Amino acid sequence: MQTATPVTTASPYSYADIADLATIAPMAIQGRIYKVVPLKPEQAAGLKAGQARLYVEADVVGLIRGSGPLAARINYLVDLPLDAKGKPPKLKKKQPVLIFARPVAGATAGTNSTASVRLVAPDAQLPWDPATEAKLRAILTELVRPGAPPAITGIANGFHVPGTLPGEGETQLFLDTRTGEPVSLTILTAADGTRRWAAAFGEIVDGSAAVPARDTLAWYRLACGLPRTLPLAKLGGTAPEDRRKAASDYGVVLGALGDCTRTRTPPTGN
Repeated sequence: MQTATPVTTASPYSYADIADLATIAPMAIQGRIYKVVPLKPEQAAGLKAGQARLYVEADVVGLIRGSGPLAARINYLVDLPLDAKGKPPKLKKKQPVLIFARPVAGATAGTNSTASVRLVAPDAQLPWDPATEAKLRAILTELVRPGAPPAITGIANGFHVPGTLPGEGETQLFLDTRTGEPVSLTILTAADGTRRWAAAFGEIVDGSAAVPARDTLAWYRLACGLPRTLPLAKLGGTAPEDRRKAASDYGVVLGALGDCTRTRTPPTGN
């Protein structure tokens, strides 16, 4: 008798969806819904149209990220879309969820108490499934490695210089990061017009470094953090023609990285 092959279901969320939350949440919790109470409109200041604010109590199944002690049951507020009938969504008791949160100062913690947490975004409660948890754990593993790529906030400065042969050239761009750690891009153009590029996360600028693979933390930082156009004003002292070449080189990088695909709105300020 042949054994049936298990069906593996892909996560409904993109790498960027999960990374947006994982990179800013001090706590990532797997929980099970225990109790849900929809709030009245007058109790939900700032609620967006088409959404409902819910008070949720959830039993903690496991702490994927964060340090204890954590209460066996937590409570929080979450904003979720109204259903097709314009009613608050129904969350079933024991429904598994992933919760991205911060602890609330002064909240009680202990094995027999209920503690409050605050979601890192109004909707930072996701339905749990094995594929989404696996994606989250992979991102968290990268985040804690020494030298993990930092968040990119813009272009600091850069330049383009022609090479010794006609058609050759090199563009170097230095990036601003949230932590101040150095990140740079190097794009080399050969005499035949072919171009190769690399990203350096650290002090050493290495034009032979590998291009970040898609759905890795380095890819996410670049694809989701770089501006869509090169701010030419950052290339001070560079001739206009060389600025145009730098902008073209930058376009090659963006094209190679591809889109920062998201299915949900990222948290404000991420």
